[in-house]
Formats: sequence, structure tokens, C-alpha cells
Amino acid sequence: MASRRQPRRRSGIARAFKVLLVVAVLAGGVLAAKPVWNHFNPEDPELTVRYRTETSAEADAVRPWLEVFNTSEKPVPLSEVALRYYFTADGDASYGFNCVEAAVGCSNLTGAVVAMDAPHEGADHYLELGFTEKAGVLKPGANSEGLEIQLYRTDHKPVDQDGDWSYDASKKTYQSSDRIPAYKRGALVWGEEPGGKGAEASAKPVSRAVPELPEGGFFDDFNYRGPKDTALFKHGWLVRTSEGGPGIESTWTTKGVTFPGDDEALGGQVLNLRAATDGTEAGTRQAALGTKESKFRTGTYAARIHFTDKPTTGENGDHINQTFFTIGGSGSKYAELDNEYMPNGGWGAPGPKLDTTTWRNADEGDRVTSKTEKSMAGWHTMVITVDKESVTYSIDGKTLYRSGSDYAPRADMAINFNTWFVDLPFTGDRAWDMKVDWIYHQAGEKLTAKEAEEAAKEFQGDGVGWFDTLSKS
Repeated sequence: MASRRQPRRRSGIARAFKVLLVVAVLAGGVLAAKPVWNHFNPEDPELTVRYRTETSAEADAVRPWLEVFNTSEKPVPLSEVALRYYFTADGDASYGFNCVEAAVGCSNLTGAVVAMDAPHEGADHYLELGFTEKAGVLKPGANSEGLEIQLYRTDHKPVDQDGDWSYDASKKTYQSSDRIPAYKRGALVWGEEPGGKGAEASAKPVSRAVPELPEGGFFDDFNYRGPKDTALFKHGWLVRTSEGGPGIESTWTTKGVTFPGDDEALGGQVLNLRAATDGTEAGTRQAALGTKESKFRTGTYAARIHFTDKPTTGENGDHINQTFFTIGGSGSKYAELDNEYMPNGGWGAPGPKLDTTTWRNADEGDRVTSKTEKSMAGWHTMVITVDKESVTYSIDGKTLYRSGSDYAPRADMAINFNTWFVDLPFTGDRAWDMKVDWIYHQAGEKLTAKEAEEAAKEFQGDGVGWFDTLSKS
């Protein structure tokens, strides 16, 4: 009888291999099915953006209102969030933007207009919005509340929004909008970029640094639409239209205050103050812009200003005054710090000259002053540094004059820029322009011109066009 062959026992290694093979087959099936599952069962987004607008396709500015919701189960710092509003530029027009109002504070909102490397239908630019750390944290289910934004052409011509990727005229009340993507730590977590889902990335990754704004600071690079821009008022400025002097009394109007585009400006726009006349009081207008509040005293006042020795139009010869000054208080606590540039002189003194004057009492004419007799035409960084012991005036880092402790300000002051006529020596149409690129005040600190310039460049580079971290007086 032949012996029966005994079956070979499978080794432990063989059994383990079979188990791994089964697991791999099952895993492969799951992975293959995952895209289908995700398509019909999408994960809840971490963020949701809601949008509304009341503008027609052709408007004076793009005016989106935005809200960001935290739809995750974890807190989200707003400093980790960025939003993009995509649009198509009108020809070769340049664009500016500002924040009109924000529940988190416009000081805590950053932004930049970016040209796309790979344009798509409906978009070749985008406005990227970000937040500082002080914007706070969105708790699960929380809402940033409204962000009111203006995006406009710096030549101030109407914008054409027809076909823009993010524009939707039908959304007149807040509704979810996947055409305004949201990013968290640089990753897309809501919405679609131009080109649709799955398309190649249409723009550079979000990588803007979160700025740290200094306490006790005030900065503005004058990105506004005009003298009646709501954001100008909301950011603490008033265009003067009141009666009185100096110069040709009661000729202050909004007409001379504009914000044109300028390639030499840090933020692409300047404040332009125009004084114009035909040689008569009735035909004269002067321009002034100042802060609404008197809340500035010690520290550094720095501004990049363009003075001129010749009129923009018309005959030369006016006693024109181009002024950067602070003013506040009254009586025994009056305070005024003046930089007054007069290319053709004034008050019986020849020009060109820059008068630097510290006032103690305007009613009594109590002041100390110094005169620098040279042309100041062109761009300059004007600095006034103030402490309890002195007031120091400088231009481009060179000290011009220092007044002592008796004339140190004893009241909080407002910041002002003016262009005005000392008198009207002849008839004929002419106009004078003074430009301001930016203003920076830092309370309680003495900064050099170079330090102020570097700070302004850093703010603008971080997408900060305006902030106010000063405590109100």
C-alpha cells in the first residue's frame, strides 16, 4: 500500500503575507473610491466667506462687503487667514484700495493688489486681504462681521466689473460666495480660484507676513478716492471748508484736495493740495487737510513731502505757503509747531525760505523761529521730534532748528497740511501744488528720518496703508 503524502503546513510568513495582500487590496479599493465618496460627501470647509454688493457693473469703485465664518470645530486666528477678490483690470489702469469699516478695526486689516502670473477668464489681478494678530480669533461658529472695502482706479475713472470673477451683482444681501477664496496658513480652504476646481494654481501662494504694528502709532499713505471718500473721514481726517485764515480768508474748499496716482509715491498715490487763484479773493481757493482729533504730543512726526518753487500752471511770483504743522490747545496751553515753505518769500522777507516756528501763545505772539534760506523744491522727509525739553526740526536727517523746554507743547495737537496764499500780488490764473506721500507719528519715541522712512516702507510692504494705535485723548 502506497503511503499517503502528508500535506505541507504553511509557514507563519506565508499566512502573514496573505493577510497583508488582502489588506492592500481592500485599501486600494478604499483609496480608489475616496474621490467618488468625497464628491458626494464633501467635508465641511474650515471657513466660509459671505459677500454682498450694491454696485452696478460700471461704478465709481468696486465695493465688496465681506464676512468670514469659522465653520470648523476649532478656533481660527484671523492672522492665519487671507481672502482674495479676483478681477480684471481695465486696460493698463493701476488700482488702490482702502478699508472703510471693519468690526475687527481697519487698523487690523492688510491688503495688496497683485497682478496674476497666469491670468484666467474673468481675472488678471486680485486684491489679497489679510489680518494682523490683533484682529483676534474666530471661535467655532463665529463671524468676523462686516469688512467694507473699496477697490478703485488711481486715475479715479469708473471701473468696469462686468465679467469679473468675484463680482456678483445678484448678491445684494450677504450670501456665501465661492468666487472669493479663503486661505488658512497659505492653503486654500474655501472657494475656487479662477479656472475652477482642479485647475492649476492661478496665483502665487499666500505668503504675506503678518505685520506687528507699534503701539502709539499713526500712519497713512493716503490711498483714497477723493475729499469726500468715507474712508478718509473714518481714518480720522477732515478736509477744511471752514471760514477764517490764514491767507485769503474763507477760501478753503474741497476742490483743491485730491489723491492722484504717483509713481514716485510709496503706496502709489499722494495727497495733493492745490491753491489756485485768478488774483481776486472771489476767484481764490486754498486747500487744507487735518486730523479730526487733537491727540498728538510727544514723539516723532515724519512726513515725506514734495515742495515746489514754481506754479503748476500760470505765472510765477506768488507768496505761496506750503505747510506741515501741528496745532492744539488755547491760551496759556496753546501749542503750534510749524514748517512753512515759501519759495517766493512772504511777509516782507525774500525766498526761497523755510520757517520753522514753535508757538507758545498765539494771542500774545509768543513764539521762537528760525529761517533756512535755500530751495526745498523736490521730495524731502520732514521730521519734528518732541519731548518735554525741546522741539527739533529736521529735513532729510539734517537738523534745522531746536527750540527749548519753555516752548515744548503743553497740549495735545492735531496734524495738518496746508497750501495757501499769503497775499495776491497780481491778477491772472495760476495754481500751486504740494504733495504728501505719507505721514507717520510715533508717540514717545525719537526717530531719525531714515528710521521713519524704513518704518514707512515696512508698513507699506506688509500691506498696511493706514493704522491708528494711539489711545484717544
